[in-house]
Amino acid sequence: MTKATDETHSDEMLDRVLANAETRTAARVFGGAQALQNSSTAAFGDHDGNQWDLEDRHALRRVVGLSTELEDVTEVEYRQLRLENVVLVGVYPQGAQSDAENSLRELAALAETAGAVVLDAVLQRRPHPDPATYLGRGKAQELKDLVAATGADTVIVDSELAPSQRRALEDVVKVKVIDRTTVILDIFSQHAKSREGKAQVELAQLEYLLPRLRGWGDSMSRQAGGQVGAGGAGMGSRGPGETKIELDRRRIRTRMALLRRQIRDFTPARDAKRAERKRNTIPSVAITGYTNAGKSSLLNALTSAGVLVENALFATLDATVRRTATADGRVYTFTDTVGFVRNLPHQLVEAFRSTLEEVADADIVLHIVDGAHPDPAGQLQTVRDVMGDVGARDIPEIVVFNKADLIPDDERLVLQGLESHAHFVSSRTGEGIEELRLAIDEALPKPAVEVHARVPYDRGDLVAAVHETGVLLSAEHGEDGTDIHAHVSERLAAELAPFAR
Repeated sequence: MTKATDETHSDEMLDRVLANAETRTAARVFGGAQALQNSSTAAFGDHDGNQWDLEDRHALRRVVGLSTELEDVTEVEYRQLRLENVVLVGVYPQGAQSDAENSLRELAALAETAGAVVLDAVLQRRPHPDPATYLGRGKAQELKDLVAATGADTVIVDSELAPSQRRALEDVVKVKVIDRTTVILDIFSQHAKSREGKAQVELAQLEYLLPRLRGWGDSMSRQAGGQVGAGGAGMGSRGPGETKIELDRRRIRTRMALLRRQIRDFTPARDAKRAERKRNTIPSVAITGYTNAGKSSLLNALTSAGVLVENALFATLDATVRRTATADGRVYTFTDTVGFVRNLPHQLVEAFRSTLEEVADADIVLHIVDGAHPDPAGQLQTVRDVMGDVGARDIPEIVVFNKADLIPDDERLVLQGLESHAHFVSSRTGEGIEELRLAIDEALPKPAVEVHARVPYDRGDLVAAVHETGVLLSAEHGEDGTDIHAHVSERLAAELAPFAR
């Protein structure tokens, strides 16, 4: 097929997909996954530092000494060689078409990140999802025909399905059916790197799986009783026994209890680091925002941290803390946190609560919004809702519209109306970075105690602490020490008290 034919086919698909959206029939709404940037604008620059984690994530590693087709490659390599073909499905009530289309485009980006190719997508307008098959029996049959025509392996539903709905829809369409929560959990399991991150993801997966266990045939039967001739298994098999599904549930609950203990065991180390920063009065800035809004890229632009940057959803799961300093020498930290998404599964919010507490303990929240996204107001509200859940609603907030190089001037006026004091930056071109850095410097809490002290030369550690955590107004070196005039924290003022003048 020629390139021109490919482009014509793509245009025809887009026209067909966006046609008849207001009718009650399933409306095709598949388009580009707008939550992911175009590859030409998503490349990282020099300020992103060494991207070894990204190279490792994309690397193809062959296992030596194995010869069969499937065992000859790692899971990562197999994902790149054989991507799942999926069809997306959504239901929306009267008047919510644009929100439903944005949500479905976001689901397309989630599916691409998880390792799938989106072939088509359908929306149905109805007041509520059908309690049996989500779409209703007639539309489920139409979906079956669409799946057969496109050759899809999987159907992804843009909401959380009840176990009975998933089973009933699978029985109709005859291929695997999963929901939005399953896709998000799959991405998290791929991207988790630290022990704590992996434990949090596994706990969330098991909480989701527990009510959805399904048994078949013999796996549901109890231990046999009675005589061998009467259909039983004879001696040693009598008793109530335990069904396979009951056994699985017990094993899952045991594993969940173990994971919760492990996550609790990680808490003291995190609290100790946080307490050390507070003891040294080091202010903290938490970078939060929607997934793929450019939080890690902005952190790299501000600090050259070398944090992994990828044009994918939930590329960052583990909280990253980087140290930097203001123009006047005060040290503070940036914390890069996991991104959010609409309809974020409750299990994940609970499992990642210890990580999200980094936001609740911050002095400033740097709220990053993708300015080029179709629904920036929805991004703002989604993130603020989750921040309220973890007790971070009252922390001072600096709103930043990232990807300013992709925002036209008329759209900037709309965004300024949305957040009048927001900053426009581009972590790709460097636009607005210095202005944002100055705004952070101004917003950081300043030391409250003014001191005049003559510090002996053998207590140079106190002078260094003033440089690091306070605001040094003047310093003069005399015969028996250094005369300093500074604003410092209460703790440091107490240490300087014996040398006060």
